[in-house]
Amino acid sequence: MNTTLIFITFLAVNLDFFFILLFLLERYRTRDVMVGYLLGIAILLVASFCVGKALALLLPEWVLEILGFLPICMAMHDNDEEPGQDSHHSPVVATLVTYLAVCSGCNLSIFLPVLTGENYREFALTVAFVLFLAAMAVVLIKRFGALTVVKRLLNRYGEVLMKTVYIGVGLYVFYDSGLLVHIINLV
Repeated sequence: MNTTLIFITFLAVNLDFFFILLFLLERYRTRDVMVGYLLGIAILLVASFCVGKALALLLPEWVLEILGFLPICMAMHDNDEEPGQDSHHSPVVATLVTYLAVCSGCNLSIFLPVLTGENYREFALTVAFVLFLAAMAVVLIKRFGALTVVKRLLNRYGEVLMKTVYIGVGLYVFYDSGLLVHIINLV
């Protein structure tokens, strides 16, 4: 297991989600966000390791590219609940679905080549290492979000910033996949 490569890969595929974690941690309990995030990462790592090659062979590329619609739809969904209000969504499920919507394409495409050469023991070590990194990221982002300046910004502009990040991530997925250019050419 190349820990440097795994660390860089983890940062690369989760950097955009770190901003979203700020909003999720402001809205939900840390434990719930942590569980949802770790579940999402575990699901995507296992998918990359076990069925990554099968996905590339069986599914057309546009299936992964279409995931760019999910963050945009989430941004357009009017979910202006107060952090203390009860929601009909479990915070764990909300975090999990958000993570899968935002990071599936990147995780599957970037982790696939990194994990393909690993045996089961190396893969287990990689999963443990990545889950440790994810837990540390949640703790650090929670502390960063607790800073007075950041808290004020989130309280004042959090909803708008969150929607902007979701739309940006969705547009980036379209742009990165070439789907956005194809849609613009059709119009």
